[in-house]
Amino acid sequence: MTALGSSAGISAGDQQEEPRGGVLDREHRALSIGVVSVVMLIAFEATAVGTAMPVAARELHGIPLYAFAFSAYFTTSLFAMVLSGQWSDRAGPLAPLTTGIAAFGAGLLLSGTAGAMWLFIAGRAVQGLGGGLVIVALYVVISRAYAERLRPAIMAAFAAGWVVPSVVGPLVAGTITERLGWRWVFVGIPVLIVLPLALALPAIRRTASGPADPEAPPVPFDRRRIRLALGISLGAGLLQYAGQELRWLSVVPALAGAALLVPAARGLLPRGTYRAARGLPSVVLLRGVAAGAFIAAESFVPLMLVSERGLSPTMAGLSLAVGGATWALGSYIQSRPRVEPYRQGLMVCGMLLVAAAIATAPSVLIPSVPVWTVGVAWGFGCLGMGMVIASTSVLLLKLSAPEEAGANSAALQISDGLSNVLLLAAGGAAFAALGGGALSGHAATAAAGSHAAAFAAVFLPMAGVALVGAWVATRLEAPPSR
Repeated sequence: MTALGSSAGISAGDQQEEPRGGVLDREHRALSIGVVSVVMLIAFEATAVGTAMPVAARELHGIPLYAFAFSAYFTTSLFAMVLSGQWSDRAGPLAPLTTGIAAFGAGLLLSGTAGAMWLFIAGRAVQGLGGGLVIVALYVVISRAYAERLRPAIMAAFAAGWVVPSVVGPLVAGTITERLGWRWVFVGIPVLIVLPLALALPAIRRTASGPADPEAPPVPFDRRRIRLALGISLGAGLLQYAGQELRWLSVVPALAGAALLVPAARGLLPRGTYRAARGLPSVVLLRGVAAGAFIAAESFVPLMLVSERGLSPTMAGLSLAVGGATWALGSYIQSRPRVEPYRQGLMVCGMLLVAAAIATAPSVLIPSVPVWTVGVAWGFGCLGMGMVIASTSVLLLKLSAPEEAGANSAALQISDGLSNVLLLAAGGAAFAALGGGALSGHAATAAAGSHAAAFAAVFLPMAGVALVGAWVATRLEAPPSR
């Protein structure tokens, strides 16, 4: 929690000249610490699982399905995000948050006890349901409990919550994986759920529970949006399956997936998202482009370092550890009041940093390039992501009415998750097509650079996607009202 104090606390200090306090004043302290603790749990899971994943996939004979282990999470979270948005707008964020944390823990236990890759992937899918419920509910909590002037600071605190897990997570997970086995990484994390629950739930119940307008009649669930959410999840899953199989018969599930996904996505995202219309649509689109390109690339970094450069799982995970600190730094930069007039330019700069980092990472496939190059590049990439991701959250809440916070937050997260699924599927298909599925996970069985083309086919296109995001970032200002 030192990181929270150093990031959010400084932000609060800058606000002292104002008549109201900051995110760590008496009114917000318990809530801020509680929700950041939830973020820290999610962060620790993400960094720990990423470290253990190459070993788990190898021992379960699932290297060809490696991308599924990541994108299964995002596929099911798409449905959960829509459900959580409606649930939060209708009854408040408390119920979806508690349900999501419980599902998150159950998925970890299922993956940790899996005896086959398909069961491991099923556990990741259950985790996705929980993660989708939690992340949207947290955004609704922020929209209700924090004034607009405090939202950049709490978003910076969220990013700061990733610092300690980013450093400690890979080290702990790598050590456990090497000495006890990868399963203990998964079955041990649910123990950490108790602390976030104890801290966050009482504060949320006191400050952000119930519907936005208690006197208004209850809003029924929008069954059409629920059906669209099911369609987008099923369509994304079919597209990913088609991309992984790489057979002529795969055209059938690919077409079926597209037929389900395209109209569902159009119905769930703001009108104009796919043509980058100015304002809210471009904010939502940028979130997907940035997150999808970055996560699709990052998912293959540990596998590349373990298989091509012979690093241990611990060292492969630690190579990305600096990213947690620089991500928090980027989020802190965007939270400064004096930066507000330059937010759009800051986001363009952030996407250029992301593109450069992704393009640089596969240079370590050349044996003469030092392995630490990845860590340095990823540090700059995470700096850019910290600027962009926190800023999209701030802009979304700024452009949303209180009663629309849940639905719009769900749209933002759907863009994030859908892009992750599609780009992971595309990257996984390219990786498998160029022989990446034959990796054993040990450098001793694969000459360095022997699968360079497979990894390059993942990283270089993602760098191009990030460059597209730099253009989208120039269109975030709302169109002038007539």
